[in-house]
Amino acid sequence: MQLQCINKKNQLNAQPLISETMELNPAVMETRKLCIYGSFVVCCLLLLLIFLLSHNQQVVNISSMNARATILPFSNQFASPTDLLPSTNDETSNMHAIANANATKPVVEMEEEEAAAMKKEIIKYCDMFEGRWVYREDGWPWPRYNSTVCPFLEEKFSCQENGRPDHDYQKWVWENPDCDIPQFNGTDMLERLRGKRVILVGDSLNRNQFESLACLIYSSIPTPSIRQLVDAIASDDSEFKMLKAKDYDFKLEFYWSPFLVQLDLNHESGRKVLVLDKLSPNSEQWRGADIMVFNSGHWWIHLGKMKSWDLMQYQGELLEEMQIELAYEKALKTWGKWIIENVDTTKTTVFFRSISPEHKAKHWCFNSTQPIMDESYEKLYPSSMTAIIEKQIHEMGSTNTSTSTSSRVRYLNITKLSEYRIDAHPSVFRNKQRGGGQLESFPDCSHWCLPGLPDTWNRLLYASLLLVPHTS
Repeated sequence: MQLQCINKKNQLNAQPLISETMELNPAVMETRKLCIYGSFVVCCLLLLLIFLLSHNQQVVNISSMNARATILPFSNQFASPTDLLPSTNDETSNMHAIANANATKPVVEMEEEEAAAMKKEIIKYCDMFEGRWVYREDGWPWPRYNSTVCPFLEEKFSCQENGRPDHDYQKWVWENPDCDIPQFNGTDMLERLRGKRVILVGDSLNRNQFESLACLIYSSIPTPSIRQLVDAIASDDSEFKMLKAKDYDFKLEFYWSPFLVQLDLNHESGRKVLVLDKLSPNSEQWRGADIMVFNSGHWWIHLGKMKSWDLMQYQGELLEEMQIELAYEKALKTWGKWIIENVDTTKTTVFFRSISPEHKAKHWCFNSTQPIMDESYEKLYPSSMTAIIEKQIHEMGSTNTSTSTSSRVRYLNITKLSEYRIDAHPSVFRNKQRGGGQLESFPDCSHWCLPGLPDTWNRLLYASLLLVPHTS
């Protein structure tokens, strides 16, 4: 059309002008109008085509993003490992912003090196076990359960039931100023652990943690009818306890083993013998668990009448005396050897929980209602025992898979955050008969009230599973 218009205009220009004021021929005027109109229509069509192509590309991009969102490992309502990224505006904020931006992409679209680098930065810049206690008047998000309706809670941890009058110890929340630690989500944890088995092995402090986790999970079951499908099983001596959620095919178990190695009460010598190179007899029941949480510490430092053994045995030799730190190290090596030889840590996630502090002697828990805020106070547990745990975990090495390398045993380092909480022990409110705050000679400054501090331990356990998800 444009070529025809140009030819006609050339013909028109070739005609001699009769007068500058003379009107153009009507046919010529009509041709000009058609050319102008045709050019306008073509331009409009081109603009419309460009707009449609651009719009379609946006629709494709949005659809692609929505499709990818369905394969993300965590939904928006649940915390993901990237929620542990730092949130401060320090000198590393630019790097953190990049990490947050990358975190919105599915890992399947990222280069393996980039994904590995992101995970390292998350772990490096967010230590969940460092932080501070923040008081919240409303108590949110704790406590998560009612001690009067949880069938797993034993009397000595039920401080409110035993007459403790204050509630402030339940209103302190552990926070890291550099990142957001995910809140415990029992419903999500149950879904993740369908068909799984979780065990806690150790002393009464691990039983304290077991009862906290059992109550958190039990209270998260959505309907009373499903709660009726939960069994609370315990031996008469409380050396074995279990939560069994039938609707989820899930088991949570506790095994009593304060030394992790064998305490032989029927030794041929007629004495109580702690056998440092032989694992606890109930270790046969540990096999096959999907998640394992171990601890050992308190019973090693009991003295006098509280000491559990008369003799120690190592490599067949009975010993009257051995330095406690050396005996503890040998026992942990026995435990570590069993883990390496009997547990496939590419399928089973193994944790060791650090020593739970006591508040006795100079820092007595009796009548304490506020946490310790002074970090310079003298600690009861020798740092040498903590160093032995960390050394053992380090020496056990790493587990390598096709996608990652991680420690064979993960460390739940709750010692420091628990040292502040002198206010959170049962003290004299460890049973109804001795409640009332009058018996100063019988305070329990070792265990913890429930709901209370062990709920935070389990929050950090849950966050650790999110950070390094368990796979089978």
